[in-house]
Amino acid sequence: MRLSILIPVHNEADNILPLLGEIDLALGRPGFSGFLPAEIIVVDDGSTDATLSQLKSALARHPNLRVLRHDRRSGQSAALLSGGRAARGEWIATLDGDGQNDPADLDRLAAALTADPGLGLASGLRQKRKDTLSRRLASRFANKLRQSILQDGCTDSACGLKIFRRDAFLALPGFDGMHRFMPALFLSQGHRAVYVAVTHRPRQRGVSKVTNAGRARVGITDLFGVWWLKRRARRPLVREERS
Repeated sequence: MRLSILIPVHNEADNILPLLGEIDLALGRPGFSGFLPAEIIVVDDGSTDATLSQLKSALARHPNLRVLRHDRRSGQSAALLSGGRAARGEWIATLDGDGQNDPADLDRLAAALTADPGLGLASGLRQKRKDTLSRRLASRFANKLRQSILQDGCTDSACGLKIFRRDAFLALPGFDGMHRFMPALFLSQGHRAVYVAVTHRPRQRGVSKVTNAGRARVGITDLFGVWWLKRRARRPLVREERS
């Protein structure tokens, strides 16, 4: 298995089936030729609506689909870690389960990685955000603050569209909220990253599960935690001596 497409979801019963259909179409795009075969892993993070039943109904129609379920809501980072540990692919692609990420854009990330095999991460940069004005302003402020402290070169760290090496991801320090700092964490461990412009779509069904206030409460603490991890990272060159 070359690629595992990982989707964390919570109460996205109306979005998950259309999204799976779009992913199947996206896997036929040229950029994925070097990343096949692929599997799709959906991690249901303790949904209380019909998300799980929808996913179970899709298993027969999508032979490459795997469904994992948390017994209680644990957050997006926990879902990514659960999926990453279960993944069989050398590479992991991620996207949000609300339908705002276009699966076709993963083709651009795959092409960027194919062009430079030494990269560890390709991350999307959402263009013309389709969120509310307050959400866009809050994200703009948060990204500028994070950039000034972490200096990871990424202007949209929280974009759900990413492709990265599975072994490198599993070696990162795991914590609640780590998904918002993936570029900085990869760079702190000596991996190179590329940032690729991607589209962003308005939410058509369901409601957002996060608020500006909720993100801000934990975001500052996490920001300085990642700054500390970056400062304390050590990457010596290791070689085996032979007689």
